[in-house]
Amino acid sequence: MPAIRANPLPNEWWRGAAIYQVYVRSFADGNGDGVGDLAGVRSRLRHLADLGVDALWFNPWYPSPMADGGYDVTDYRSIDPAFGTLAEAEKLIAEALDLGIRTIIDIVPNHVSDTHRWFRQALAAPPGSPERARFWFRPGRGEHGELPPNDWPSQFGGSAWSRVAEPDGTPGEWYLHRFASQQPDLNWEHPEVRAEHEDVLRFWFDRGAAGVRIDSAAEVVKDPALPDFDPEHDPHPYLDRDELHDIYRSWRRLADSYPQPRALIGEVWLPDPERFARYLRPDELHTAFNFGFLACPWDAERLRESITTTLAVHAPVGAPATWVLANHDITRTVTRYGRADTGFDFATKGHGIPTDLALGTRRARAAALLSLALPGSVYLYQGEELGLPEVEDIPADRIEDPMYHRTGGADPGRDGCRVPLPWSGTVSPYGFSAEPVTGEPWLPQPDGWAGLSVAAQSGAPDSMLTLYRTALRLRRAEPGLGDGPMSWLDAGPRVLAFARGSGADGPGFTCVVNLSGAPVPLPAHTAVLLASGPLDGGALPPDTAVWLRTT
Repeated sequence: MPAIRANPLPNEWWRGAAIYQVYVRSFADGNGDGVGDLAGVRSRLRHLADLGVDALWFNPWYPSPMADGGYDVTDYRSIDPAFGTLAEAEKLIAEALDLGIRTIIDIVPNHVSDTHRWFRQALAAPPGSPERARFWFRPGRGEHGELPPNDWPSQFGGSAWSRVAEPDGTPGEWYLHRFASQQPDLNWEHPEVRAEHEDVLRFWFDRGAAGVRIDSAAEVVKDPALPDFDPEHDPHPYLDRDELHDIYRSWRRLADSYPQPRALIGEVWLPDPERFARYLRPDELHTAFNFGFLACPWDAERLRESITTTLAVHAPVGAPATWVLANHDITRTVTRYGRADTGFDFATKGHGIPTDLALGTRRARAAALLSLALPGSVYLYQGEELGLPEVEDIPADRIEDPMYHRTGGADPGRDGCRVPLPWSGTVSPYGFSAEPVTGEPWLPQPDGWAGLSVAAQSGAPDSMLTLYRTALRLRRAEPGLGDGPMSWLDAGPRVLAFARGSGADGPGFTCVVNLSGAPVPLPAHTAVLLASGPLDGGALPPDTAVWLRTT
């Protein structure tokens, strides 16, 4: 086993941590059935420790019908049998911590599964009952209640309302679901909803979880009048409502009550920087995902603007920035960066657009060094360290994402970035499933992934895996990296250059990223610490990044 780290992170570990996202179904399969599980994760902790990450963020591992990849939760105090047991989760948290790796779990406060006991009770109860008050049940509009209560859309296409059959079989009320119909929204005005979630937080914090990632954190509270959507109306009826902040202040008091404070990490998609920053005030969330940087195209001016804005937004509230290139919802980086349009838009996803994977990989390598050098914490989605591309030819009968099915295939869905990882070998399942293999991977792996496996890339000096391992090791060793100051340097058009730390903190560090079409001279330096690709003598080639010792 790898050595335990000698210098554990301080109490505010989230300010500069490198956090690895584990999508359990696709990480590693410990029992050979084709579905990733906790046994598989435990068997691969060495990979994560050798990689050099400080924490693991697990997508939901709770019992779920998997109508939306586990974000339709049946029971927040248990583990889905396909993944393992609660006892195994406790062992995983403890074993990872022994290696200096903390655990972050996913909390989904906006909705539950339609198989959750609360919703089953609501369906069995009459309109106006206490059981239905935990959700958003309403009579329909129209002469016979045949129309939805309002015009709100589902994130996954179609209406955000579904009609139920009452216990006697007659058409009845409608219930709100801003996501899939199997994910009824909770009513956060109900005191039992608030009490239940705080109890769930305690349940996992008491078992060693170091923090929680809060799914759809800005969507939880709705206007109780449920008005039709008016883009000119303020406040928004179901996004970023002021009542949210009282909820997160309560959660923060709970998190801070532990001797080792737990971290609250929000999934907050908001276009208004000032509204975004409100979630990061000192008595609310500790950090929030930086989606503006994630969706930004490979363009020097746009990236610099995104970075500058991010740091300016976080500074007044004293919160650390976060940087992420991909996650379980986003087209993989090497595919996205190999396209003519290198940004990301949920409305299109760019599925099927021609991609130059060699160009995308070169840019993804440079982007890795850029994100790992910026101030704050960084998130790494599983498979990014291997340079995996988006899988865009999954057969229609194998696609599980509700985005695909609710739009009749118009939206390609997100399964292309969720394909199981290749660990070793030359054919599927590429070491993903332990012997004996009794089932094929839950999503098909492409032919030709042998060269992208962990085994193939380990020790290969020019591999993506070696780049990430080296960069994460240097990131921990450099006193100026992680949380702390940075200053922009003038390096010419379409080139990003910045210094980290200050002279009093140790030796100087500079990151330079060339997004122009021609080599550019390197600034004065005493050593090259790491480059994302070969240098051209004293010049930095296009789509390449370098870390320099400058004093």
